[in-house]
Amino acid sequence: MTDTTSAMSAPPIARKEITLRVVVLGLLLAVVMGAANVYVGLRAGMTVSASIPAAVMAMLLFKMLFKDSSILEANQVQTCASAGESLAAGIIFTMPAMILIGFWDSFDFWSVTIIALTGGLLGILFMIPMRKVFILNNPELVYPEGVACAAVLRAGEEEGEDGEQTGAARNLMLGGLLGAGVALGAKLFGVFTATLEAATVLSSRIFYFGGDLSPMLIAIGFIVRLNVAILIFIGGAISWIVAIPLLGTGDQFPSAIDGAYELWSTQIRYVGVGAMVLGGFSSLYSVRYGLVAAIKELRNNLSSGNMIKPDLERDIPTLAIITLTVGCVCVLAYVNYRFTSGIGITLLATAVMLVMGFFFTAVASYIVGLVGNSNSPVSGMTITAVLVAGGMLWLFNYSGMEAMVATLGIAAIVCCVAATSGDVCNDLKTGAILGAAPFRQQIMQIAGVFVAAFVMSPVLNLLHNNIEGGIGGRELSAPQASLFASLARGFSGEGQLPWDMIGYGVLVGIVILIVDWYLKSTGKKFRAHLMPIAVGMYLPFGLAAPILIGGLIAHFHTRGTPEASHDKVLHRGILFSSGVIAGEALMSVGLACLTALGVQSLDLGLSAGLVTILSIAAAVFIVWMFHTFTRPTSS
Repeated sequence: MTDTTSAMSAPPIARKEITLRVVVLGLLLAVVMGAANVYVGLRAGMTVSASIPAAVMAMLLFKMLFKDSSILEANQVQTCASAGESLAAGIIFTMPAMILIGFWDSFDFWSVTIIALTGGLLGILFMIPMRKVFILNNPELVYPEGVACAAVLRAGEEEGEDGEQTGAARNLMLGGLLGAGVALGAKLFGVFTATLEAATVLSSRIFYFGGDLSPMLIAIGFIVRLNVAILIFIGGAISWIVAIPLLGTGDQFPSAIDGAYELWSTQIRYVGVGAMVLGGFSSLYSVRYGLVAAIKELRNNLSSGNMIKPDLERDIPTLAIITLTVGCVCVLAYVNYRFTSGIGITLLATAVMLVMGFFFTAVASYIVGLVGNSNSPVSGMTITAVLVAGGMLWLFNYSGMEAMVATLGIAAIVCCVAATSGDVCNDLKTGAILGAAPFRQQIMQIAGVFVAAFVMSPVLNLLHNNIEGGIGGRELSAPQASLFASLARGFSGEGQLPWDMIGYGVLVGIVILIVDWYLKSTGKKFRAHLMPIAVGMYLPFGLAAPILIGGLIAHFHTRGTPEASHDKVLHRGILFSSGVIAGEALMSVGLACLTALGVQSLDLGLSAGLVTILSIAAAVFIVWMFHTFTRPTSS
């Protein structure tokens, strides 16, 4: 907090922030990060904050090409670039459900683009009146990723030797080569298997264990650290190691592995749904005072008129916020009408999405302040929105396809708003520490959202049409979208939900909340946050094991060092991990492009036994690479 205070109290220094090079690089990275995170989210059920990778890339490029660049320019680049990542989360968690319910055969370009653009804009606009409430006047919120990003930028500014810059660039490049190489070997040449897994049936009970061969997932675990990685693994273990054997009925399936996936997809993952629902309402309750304060701040801004403020205190003008908000709402009403063709359901859906979007802006801002942007439970917030929207439509006797589409439209806007507002909060915290002008960061966020919105639909169509199984298949399981599709069907009368499993999930969630309350009250550093556990229950277990490995590697590197120094100690590893994520995700998108152009898999025809041996060897090599190239330097 000392850094923040000094930055805010120091007199402003005239330093460049928004320049042509900033705009060009920021918009380019917004597109790249958005496209990469579309794949990451469909595959892993979560996205990783782009702030630190984008900040590092900006610092490296500017130092190599422009000697007069400033730290505030690099900060504006990461502000713009992270908008692409956050918008990707909002879209991929919801829009694929339109495919899964049969409303679309492919993603409608203008519908997806308008929803992304208006939802992202509302997330920024709703957040602005809350800036003082959550960032400046709330000492409880530490914004770990915002502080870490500021530390990375300051460290980059202090690194004057070319050797240090070269080392950082090399680590980023090596990570990218590892991620891209494994994706290439598995998906183009068939040298590796996607998942190393095994299952057996004992006394009619299925016992399963496995892990995906994906350096990207290890990188995610490294970035989110051990606490969250353990929680995700615990959730996976509850579903796959405890619940699936308890159900029995293993003799009914052709193979143990098929049986494990069938039981998980049709029953067990809904235990995670129940836990997520409870987590969403719990999060909303926890920020009730912040919501009231934000509304008071907006009223105060309106009454203050056109008072001129210093750059470090200025936001986008309140009149502009209101005008843009009204415009977004009108556009959303038009999209809702296109979806449903009914005036009544359009008005109801638009009102629900507006109110819930504002509420979950506060929830997202609060949670990002506590646990960081990568750990924000956007899924849980959206599930809560789906349940409220579905319940409201059911009360007004709407059913069938129009009710499903209206429910998913509300979910998409709420998800975009929550994801983008959390990202805005994180970036504004970084800017507050560095002495950046808030209104300039808000402008760059809007620019990033505007450009990234036009990328979402083409990338989604590319992946859906050119990766085996498409969206909803084994590789692109799109867990959140599958869940929202199931919930929408249940509320609209088009499908059945396993309410008993959802009820069990609520009970499990209550137990976890009690455990977390106890850990917090006794001052324990380890916390049992409900949402990561619930996400782990809902995801395929193959994702949980490599994420845990990444968290363990990060933990081993920080043993014996003060917690305040962890970000500095792991700086080298974060660069490597960021490169891995970008490399694997962008290579997967590139391979989908090749498939669209008619280039099919170049499978080498290796035997299953040899592929398994090579996959095990590759897994060992990947872990060795992470241990070696994420290890802190002696200095």
